[in-house]
Amino acid sequence: MGAVDGCRATGDEGVPAGRVGIQPRPAAGGFTAYGRRLLLGEWRRIVVEPARACRRRGVAGVALGVLAVLAVIVVHELIRTRTGAVAIRLTGEVRGDLPLPLVLLRTPVSLVLTDPGLPVWAGLPRLFLAFALAELAIGRTRTLLIACGTSLAGTLGARAMIALGHGPFGLPPGTAHVLDTGPSAAVAGLLAYLAVVRRAPVFAVLTSGVIVVQSALRPNLAGREHLLAVGVALVIGAAASVRARRARGTTAATVAG
Repeated sequence: MGAVDGCRATGDEGVPAGRVGIQPRPAAGGFTAYGRRLLLGEWRRIVVEPARACRRRGVAGVALGVLAVLAVIVVHELIRTRTGAVAIRLTGEVRGDLPLPLVLLRTPVSLVLTDPGLPVWAGLPRLFLAFALAELAIGRTRTLLIACGTSLAGTLGARAMIALGHGPFGLPPGTAHVLDTGPSAAVAGLLAYLAVVRRAPVFAVLTSGVIVVQSALRPNLAGREHLLAVGVALVIGAAASVRARRARGTTAATVAG
């Protein structure tokens, strides 16, 4: 009876009085379990949810991806003709030695203008994936804003680096004559932004991390622009995530009140 009474005195039946409040800790899942949860969460946010949205919306849900690919193909074929080359050069060719207002006017066309000396087909799957995934995850308007904004940030940042000249943060003056076009900076910016707002660190390493490493190993015009695009996208994505959390907190407080 004494042992029974001691147990009841604690309020926890079956626990000795001298061990009040000490509860057995659950076994930790370990690094493997954490990694599995991380990967499953990213798979759901990056693949499953956009796939469900695509199934509901059909081809219209990935219209930007389709249009981006078609635009690159059409411009690439046009620039291989004499008349088309002149037209595309006057409307989409961007270099660091051009006046800034002219660069701003040509930016929309420059996004789909690739180097005619390079194969265009290899980059089309990545281009489609970035625009289609972004459209399904964050919407058409924000996708266009992020793509144009990060690409323009890369272009303007490169002009500033050319003005700095030789040095760790500059570019050689001759870089001003290099053709500065193509959707690669926009693709890098979109992937980095998605990684932040969709809370996908593994996706960030596999996409933006690779871009950063390649850009660091090749400190040329394209590499610097990719770094700038990724950096700007990460900042914008972090700010958007903070706003979203505050909005959810305000909504929850309003509902609770």
